[in-house]
Amino acid sequence: MMYYLFEFLEQKFQFPGATLFQFLSFRASVAVILSSAFTLIYGRIIIRFLKAKQVGESVRDLGLDGQNEKAGTPTMGGIIIILATLIPVFLLAQLDNVYIQLLIISTLSMGAIGLIDDYIKIFKKDKGGLKGKFKVAGQLLLGIVVGSVLYFHPGVTVKEEIRKQDLAKTTSINDIFTPEKKSTLTTIPLFKDNAFDYSSLLSWISPDLKKYTWIIFIPIVVFIIVAVSNGANLTDGIDGLAAGSSAIMVLALGIFAWVSGNLIFSDYLNIMYIPNVGEVVIFVAAFSGALIGFLWFNAYPATVFMGDTGSLTIGGVIAVIALIVRKELLIPLLCGIFLVENLSVIVQVGYFKYTRKQTGGGKRILKMAPLHHHYQKLGLHESKIVARFWIIGILLAVLSIVTLKIR
Repeated sequence: MMYYLFEFLEQKFQFPGATLFQFLSFRASVAVILSSAFTLIYGRIIIRFLKAKQVGESVRDLGLDGQNEKAGTPTMGGIIIILATLIPVFLLAQLDNVYIQLLIISTLSMGAIGLIDDYIKIFKKDKGGLKGKFKVAGQLLLGIVVGSVLYFHPGVTVKEEIRKQDLAKTTSINDIFTPEKKSTLTTIPLFKDNAFDYSSLLSWISPDLKKYTWIIFIPIVVFIIVAVSNGANLTDGIDGLAAGSSAIMVLALGIFAWVSGNLIFSDYLNIMYIPNVGEVVIFVAAFSGALIGFLWFNAYPATVFMGDTGSLTIGGVIAVIALIVRKELLIPLLCGIFLVENLSVIVQVGYFKYTRKQTGGGKRILKMAPLHHHYQKLGLHESKIVARFWIIGILLAVLSIVTLKIR
């Protein structure tokens, strides 16, 4: 809203300083400050409110050190992250931008699913929370909406670099790229042309099938959103792990959004230019500021947990941002922490069921799943586990960014 206000003041009255709001870097900086400030100031108020309403965590006896001290710690703190993200976005972003609209919808919908889940756990005293089929149904619905918008919306376009032999004919930076067009291109790391077209999954059978690419594209989008949101949910098991790891991933995606939405950077890095995607940087700035601010309260020893309200939202939003900037094929690398946590549970459960069927007594590969609990069982303090996971997350983010030039 402030963006449109200052745009009006600048156009009508040449209001001093109003042109600052036209600069992406300025609005992103303000977004980080606002989201962090909101989290630090109003986060305390929300935590006190949650304590007053006895919205406390009920801890299962897993035999882990320090788990009893966590009982009664306020949960549903994901509300803080959601509010601290959306308030700066509504104030500073261009709300008519299709990508911003998609991210707002994703935040609210995933937040609603997590909120219902936490509500059932806390107030209905049902530790199982929202039934898995309803949770997955909500994620599927969001995936269908996101996939449909990205595939069918006329505002979702790309520009590609023209052939090298035609570069001599260019007269401006705009001439380096083809005109805007609908495309199912995405970025594939480490390959020479750095691009993969989903339509090729069908067009090799028959060129006429290219128009049905949505049949493949939308299910892929659904799978990515479900996988990443559940990965974030599993990672949220010890103080600061999910929030810190997610902040690292989001900042890396912010860099991708910045370079993909800038003609000069896109030309220099020889990557596709995505018109209007630069506005996603505002959302990323607000989101990362909210996550970092939330760490003030969530770092060991945590005074608030994000609950499914936060973890499902974080995972869903990260997946949608990656899809928007067309870096979803980098998710296994960038979101490697989420991937390993997911795989640790799948392998543990699968191996247990297999050995129980074969021998009558189930065996385990890990001492406990997800993976961070395995290290707790080995005797590592949770703050050390979190710090090491963060270090790994930073390395994975750097490697993800480096793939822009390694082909």
